[in-house]
Amino acid sequence: MTTAAARLNLLGYSQPQLQAFLETLGEKPYRAKQIMKWIHHRDVSDFDQMSDISKPLRAKLNEIAEVREPEIISERISTDGTRKWLMRSESGSAVETVFIPEGERGTLCVSSQVGCVLDCSFCSTGKQGYNSDLTASEIIGQVRKVNRVLREAFPERERYVTNVVMMGMGEPLLNFDNVVAAIHIMMDDMGYGISKRKVTLSTAGVVPGIEKLKETTDCSLAISLHAANDALRDQLVPINKKYPIAVLLAACKSYAENFGEKRTVTIEYTVIDNINDQPEHANELVELLKDFPCKINLIPFNPFPGSGYKRPSNFAVRAFQERLIKADFNVMVRTTRGEDIDAACGQLVGAVEDKTRRQEKYRKIAVGVVS
Repeated sequence: MTTAAARLNLLGYSQPQLQAFLETLGEKPYRAKQIMKWIHHRDVSDFDQMSDISKPLRAKLNEIAEVREPEIISERISTDGTRKWLMRSESGSAVETVFIPEGERGTLCVSSQVGCVLDCSFCSTGKQGYNSDLTASEIIGQVRKVNRVLREAFPERERYVTNVVMMGMGEPLLNFDNVVAAIHIMMDDMGYGISKRKVTLSTAGVVPGIEKLKETTDCSLAISLHAANDALRDQLVPINKKYPIAVLLAACKSYAENFGEKRTVTIEYTVIDNINDQPEHANELVELLKDFPCKINLIPFNPFPGSGYKRPSNFAVRAFQERLIKADFNVMVRTTRGEDIDAACGQLVGAVEDKTRRQEKYRKIAVGVVS
């Protein structure tokens, strides 16, 4: 008998991975679609309830496999309807997942790592240190778990999570294989059937990951830019020392060739008082992106203890936006949601129990960053 700890967690298996696994059991590939529908469409975890699966296969699966989600530790609900869950990872630490409702649209901000190794100076997640990567099951488990919670809370709705953004805790491209497997399940009709336009991966600029991503998916891509020159971006986003802006944008242009339609890369720019919110910064951004088709999201900085930064004034944000609009850019100011429960962009911290991998040695191994 296989112990529970050693069982394969099929929740995080993409359709090709599940087909390959079933073939090792002597099963036909079509069984993968059947099992995925039970897991992701019907929300069934018990193999014995999968009635169109043969009894011998169910017996094999009960012996060596399981469907296991991350455990919800706590839930907080904002006055604006935003919800945040603290979920326990297999490492024992906890990560945060945020749901942002807006009319018929429901956006889930999903975490990919326990903590983060990149240490961007304006983000509270990096200050928590880094513990481990989430498994594909833990990543897609956030989608499955939240769908169930919302279905119980709002039974009248037909669909709950309509959009997924890989913008929670961690750098997705430093957990490449698990993130891509989860994205495939999100976009697969046998999984959650979310359009490639509505699944967005956000990266601080792991260029090799962007280049590799082009060969595996055509999900939407967002870049955490936050500065239009290397000197300032080196301070805000240390990985820029390894992959400077010109190299990053070249990789993004190459990735955008994947789209083949009217889709563009999203540029994320956190606006910080007296750091990157001045007219000269807007002018630099215009010059940098003049030949780079994109849409721009301006994100007013969300304060957290010890950051040393301040939120910009509404006037400064509007003035910054207007300069970009006059240069014919598509620019949105992201509305701050869930700030009263620390669920706004840059505020996710989770509960990272073992931070030893946050050491400088690990950062150099992971991304080649030298402070």
